[in-house]
Amino acid sequence: MTIRLLLADDQALVRGALAALIGLEPDLEVVAEVGRGDEVLAAARDSSAEVCLLDIEMPGADGIEAARQVAAALPGCRSLIVTTFDRPGYLRRAMEAGASGYVVKDTPPEELADAVRRVHAGERVVDPALAADSLSGGPSPLTDRERDVLREAIGGASAAVIAGRLHLSHGTVRNYLSSAIGKTGTSTRVEAARTAEERGWL
Repeated sequence: MTIRLLLADDQALVRGALAALIGLEPDLEVVAEVGRGDEVLAAARDSSAEVCLLDIEMPGADGIEAARQVAAALPGCRSLIVTTFDRPGYLRRAMEAGASGYVVKDTPPEELADAVRRVHAGERVVDPALAADSLSGGPSPLTDRERDVLREAIGGASAAVIAGRLHLSHGTVRNYLSSAIGKTGTSTRVEAARTAEERGWL
């Protein structure tokens, strides 16, 4: 039996390398490739993919959101995050979104192929070191609104600019920023945003 795979990565070179490695496995077949997160669901449906290999950072929608969409609309299709980001916060968010596995891109080819087979069989597959870090780090302390505000702040936007973009009052944005700074143990909104991003909370 051949397992039908979809590859989603915004770097064509990476997609090509993954496709070539997977092509060496007699029971795995790449049936679709996309470079944007918002193309995953339609491509998975059209190709009858059984496992989606998803990068995290892609235009349109990230891999975590793509996994959420696939889990909701195609319950028979599994998602496996394959990314360079070994951040515990990303792992936690991906699993909460419905992903069946999370591995990093330097995983040996035979282990990646094994992860695909296990995910297809209904198992959950997670990089062991990352799983340990995730358990020790705990969940994100940030609220959804604090995350929204920090995403805007990461490029250095002022509270007034953030307020305009998110349709919030200036005072409300300042309160969210102050709370997020406290929770991340930093001293400025930019530091808070970068720390939250490094921990995979954004």
